[in-house]
Amino acid sequence: MRSALRRTVVLAAASLLPLSAGAASCPGGTVYLTLDTGNMREAERISGILRKHDVRVTFFLANEKTPDGDHSLDERWAGYWRERAREGHAFGSHTFDHVYFRGVAADGSLTVRPQFGAQAGRTLQWSGRELCTELDRVGTRFKAMTGQGLEPLWRAPGGKAPRQAMAAAKACGYAHVHWAPAGFLGDELPSETHPNDRLLAQALAGIRGGDILMAHLGIWSRRDPYAPMLDPLIGGLKARGMCFATLREHPDYRR
Repeated sequence: MRSALRRTVVLAAASLLPLSAGAASCPGGTVYLTLDTGNMREAERISGILRKHDVRVTFFLANEKTPDGDHSLDERWAGYWRERAREGHAFGSHTFDHVYFRGVAADGSLTVRPQFGAQAGRTLQWSGRELCTELDRVGTRFKAMTGQGLEPLWRAPGGKAPRQAMAAAKACGYAHVHWAPAGFLGDELPSETHPNDRLLAQALAGIRGGDILMAHLGIWSRRDPYAPMLDPLIGGLKARGMCFATLREHPDYRR
């Protein structure tokens, strides 16, 4: 019975790892695909691509508006997030109301502007503690939906925040995650000037082992969605001998 139990535990643990993590070697190195919520328009298509390639990624979650008029952390999306959690993906905070950072006031408070929520469009002054509360809101909601907590990671909307915000978040346990220059996949750029084929070719040529990649689950402003390009991108990088892993396995972020 002990043998059967041990085998069950080992198999369960293995199911949480990317297939590539169990490969004999990754001559091209490991890359870390991260996905911010965005408007969720491409969420189902992207989850299908990830399943096809048996790849695990790190999602950064905010409660963003979707084309259906609801928000990405509403109850209608609970099943989607539960399934991603069961698949072994990792999750971090993107601020609950997708809050942009505008600077630091003379008194040291953070000047912020939420995109969604009750304070949407208003310019506010936050203490470091208020920022921590905002980051924690995502974790509270995610645990209510999935029974699982977040990784101690966050990403500021737009990837930009003053050093005071970074320090405040670090003090309450959150490490900020940016992306590599070549890992900016360009899905938020205008498709008229940055067509998918050009973005794909650029990514395949520029990405190197160790890079953190960034895209979204849907972008309002892009006419030709980039999401389908994740299929040839992942396939192309694997063909170059690259493995995929979540930020749980990244040397700078693993616990």
